[in-house]
This record gives sequence, structure tokens and C-alpha cells, in this order.
Amino acid sequence: MSRPRSWVLALGFVAVGCSGVAPRPPALTQNRELEGFAAAAAYPNAEPAVALLAAQQYLAAHREQEGYELFQRLAREQPDRPILLSLEGMMQARMAGDVALLQRVGWVEDAIRKLDRGAEAEPVGGRLVRGLVFAELPGRFGKGQQALADLQASLANRDSFRIELDRGILRAMAAAYRTLGDEARSRELLRQSGAQSLESPSVVTDVSVGPEEGFRFTRPELVREGEGIYVAEGFDFGNIAFLVNEEGVVAIDAGTTEESARAAMTALRRVTKAPVRYVILTHSHWDHVGGLAAVREAGTVVIARANSAQELARMRSSQQSFNWFFGARRIDLQVSGMRLVNGEEVLRHGKLEIRLLPVSGGETNDALFVHLPQHRLLFVGDAFMPYVGPPLLSEGSPEGYLEALAQVRALAPRRLIHGHPALTRFFNMDAVPGLEASLRSLYERYRPDALHSRPLAEMLHDNFLPPSLRENPKAVIPYLVLRDHFLQRLHQHDAGYWQSNGEGMELVTRAEWAAVLDQFGNGSDASFSGVANDLLARGDAPLALRVAELGLLRYGSSEALRGARKRALAMLIERYHSVDPFRFIIYSQWADASLRPVADLQ
Repeated sequence: MSRPRSWVLALGFVAVGCSGVAPRPPALTQNRELEGFAAAAAYPNAEPAVALLAAQQYLAAHREQEGYELFQRLAREQPDRPILLSLEGMMQARMAGDVALLQRVGWVEDAIRKLDRGAEAEPVGGRLVRGLVFAELPGRFGKGQQALADLQASLANRDSFRIELDRGILRAMAAAYRTLGDEARSRELLRQSGAQSLESPSVVTDVSVGPEEGFRFTRPELVREGEGIYVAEGFDFGNIAFLVNEEGVVAIDAGTTEESARAAMTALRRVTKAPVRYVILTHSHWDHVGGLAAVREAGTVVIARANSAQELARMRSSQQSFNWFFGARRIDLQVSGMRLVNGEEVLRHGKLEIRLLPVSGGETNDALFVHLPQHRLLFVGDAFMPYVGPPLLSEGSPEGYLEALAQVRALAPRRLIHGHPALTRFFNMDAVPGLEASLRSLYERYRPDALHSRPLAEMLHDNFLPPSLRENPKAVIPYLVLRDHFLQRLHQHDAGYWQSNGEGMELVTRAEWAAVLDQFGNGSDASFSGVANDLLARGDAPLALRVAELGLLRYGSSEALRGARKRALAMLIERYHSVDPFRFIIYSQWADASLRPVADLQ
């Protein structure tokens, strides 16, 4: 859900240089998330959330000095955006360990002054940043109580942030109480945050993941979207929507498993006891069909696209490589007795007009929009899922994605409701025009490259930001989250399996690469672990993970390599938890790093 903000107030400040700071070695590989958000954070009209995401990427990559230099420059150039000064202070404080010992206290005190001025100029975002930083400061600075006050204020203003940050706020409060010596209160807040410990990877958003329950974008909640319109969010991987009136209930999608869908139905039954007359499937993926047995009742009519049977068969034949997506519970993909939709139809449900619109979506061939003209609401399922089809399957359509955006623009609803909470929040109607323009620019620029089998890595490495994005701040986050996946799917569709530079012509296994790399070393795990540790110091976590894992193929009992792998995975979890949930899920599973849900604070 898009949430209001008012983060623009005037501010001036005095800059401090980087004298006395020991520079870290430069990265060897590109970090497109960091570079993309950093470039977009410099736009004068950028949303504060973009700057916060850029800062999060700098922290996750341990590249605070670069972040400090960026935000210091931007704060000078754009003094009417006080969040930039706050983030400069955050980076400065986090760099303290790289500052010469005799200058360190003064360096931190100067950062504190910037954080104070940022919080005074912008009490919402500025106090959040100050609270997060003050919570981590040593007790000698005496900022523990101020941290708690700022963080409590941030919890009270949680609806002001586009990103759900309860976990990060509660975890920071736990750190502040530990600094203040209240271990019992610290443990209780850590429990509420869902984190295993203050030393576990720093995940600040409210996502959760684990082997039993799978992944959740948020805590379970039945969200009221309008009179008689509810969306069950956070009960499992996907949403279930309910349209309730005197004629009964129309459900839109059915969740992932019978158990999770039954929990959503229990929440609905606190609102109405009316029977479920229809279940409309927006498409036939696991997380929208698997819980149908709990939603479907005697007499319920299930409505889906005419080609949904083929998609269901595809889902049944595919194997789930990573069970932390959906958890350990059974997913039932056997659906019978469906009413099939071949073209546009109108369903009357009491006084409610429901338009069923088959579309070319970005994710599957059986996408179905559900349009409520009276409410100006459009339920779009996963037509705009940023992965453009599951990354582990050969489906999805960049062209279908663009066509669906054009159809949404033509329908001009008041609000889009997606199949997942994060999409509803960010891929909203304010973003649609700018996102469509940006993606068309991306498509037109790179489709000829794909047709000529230009290497995908080179296409991605361009880190393309279309000029139109600068004028469409609401489209920045959706575009950056989507861009790489859009290009990868485009390349898969249009390029051959041999690329123009010879990639793909000769294929070698990971074990063979490990054997080759071992020839460059001294015949021990030390060569692999030394390279992996150097890459980690540079912030090159993906490459460090690859080196560590190749080394483990040669030296499987190496504790040094296991440690390097663990640190690399922790960095990748921190890097992706707020911008790429699929990568976050996979890296969490590889690290065996469960993350409990955040406690309900209502």
C-alpha cells in the first residue's frame, strides 16, 4: 500500500573531509543494486525511500566510505533534502573503525551533530536514521536513551515509511537496551523482532523465512481495501482477496497451502459467515491455487482462464528446487470442475459488477485481471511480478509485461491490488506511467542486442537508467527491482545458447573450475580462503561466495572456507532482503538462516 510522506524541509550544514580514514580496497565486481539506487538517489525529486535503500546497499556491501562521499556531496548540492544529511551522518558513524584512533571520537561526535540536525529538520525520517545509529554507539557517547526515544517515535510513525521496518526498529531498540545494561528488556525486544541474535545478518524489513512456514512478506493481516473488500496478506507467500456482500463471498486466488488458506478464512469469518460463491484464479501458480481446498465450499464455482489447465499441468510437473519459498506443507494443484473464461466477461454478484479480463501478463500465459469498475479497483495477480516468470522456469514474457501495463493505463483504476503485498505497495498506479515508459526504453535499447546474442552479463553491466526515470520518481523503485530480471528474460527468449563472445560454446562444471583455480594456488585451502576473504573486504560478496564454494569442492573440511562462505551469505542476505526476495530466500536457505516473523505490535 502506498503510504504518505512529507520529508522535504530546508537545511544547511558544514562538511567534514575524509582525512584520517583508511581507504578500503575497491570492489572488483559490479554491484548493480548499489549503483542503481545510488544514481537514482541523486535525482532532486527522489523519494526518501530511494536514498534509504541506497544507504542500505552501501552498508550491506561494507562500502560505507563510498556512501559517505555520495551523501556528503548530495547534501551539499541539495540542502532541501535533509534525509541526505542524516544518511551522511549514518555513513560517517559506521566508518569510525576505519578512522585513525586519535581522531575517532571527534569523527563520531561530528557524525552525531549531523544526525541531530537531520532529525531536527525532518522529524520522521531523520529520527529513524538517528535512532538506528545511536542504538549502535558505544555507551561512552551517552545516546542510548535518545535512541530509544527516536525508535519509539518511528514505531508510532510506521505508516509514514514505504518500507515495513518494524523488525529493524525493534532490533535496534534491543541493541540500545543492551548498551544501557538492561539485558532482560534487550532479549524481549530481540524476540519481538524475530532475529536470532544481534550478531545475525541485519535484516530490517518485516519479511520472514524458514523451512516449515516458507517465506512471508509481512505479518498476517486482513486488510480492508473498501466497503466489503478485504485482502488477506502475510498468511503465506501470496495474497487472497475477498469481495463480501449480501449475496456471499467472492474470493480472488486461494493461497499456497490448505493450512495457510484456512488461517486466512478464519480471519474472514470474523467479518462474515456468508458462503463463498466464487473463487476467481488470477493465474495457476502454486501460491495462488494450492490452498483451494480451504477456500472452496459446497457449491462454490471456480473461475479461471481457458488455458489454465496447461499451466496447472506445467506447475505439477515442475520441481521446487528451494522449499523455503513455500515451506514443508503440501501444495495441492489438482483443480477440477472449473468454469473457464475465453474472453472478457461480466460477473454479477448482487449489486457488484465484476469484469473478468484475460490479459497477456508478464508471468504466465493464463493471466486474468479482475476489475471492479464501481470501486475503481483492479486485481492483477502476478502479471507484474518483477521476475517476469519464475527464474527457475522457462516462462514469462517481457512483451506481455508491457502489454499489461498499457492495459492498466487504459483502464485507469484508482488502485492496483497485486498477488503479493510488496507489489501492491510499490507497483501502484502512480508508478505505472513512468514504469511503462522506462521499460519500453529498456526493451527498445536491448532487444537488438539480445537478437545479436550480445552477452547477457555485458547488457546487465550497462546498468541502464532511462532518461525518463528522472522525471518519474514513483517508478524508480519498481524499475530498479525489475530491470535485471526483465533483461534476463528478454535475453533468454531472443538470444541463442552461444553468445557473441563465445560464452556457452564450451561448458565446464563447477568441479572443473575448482580444479583449474587450484592450479593457481599452493595446493591448499589457503589460496581459496585468502581470495575469498580479500573479496569480502572489497564488498564482492557474490564472487566471494563462488570462490568459497569452489574451494570447498576441493577442500570440503576447511573451516576457513566454511567461515568465508558463511560471511558471504550473510552479506548477500543483507543486500537482497529489501530489494530481491527470491534471492533472499535462496541465500537464507543455503545459510540455514531462519528468520521468525515480527511480533504483532497492534
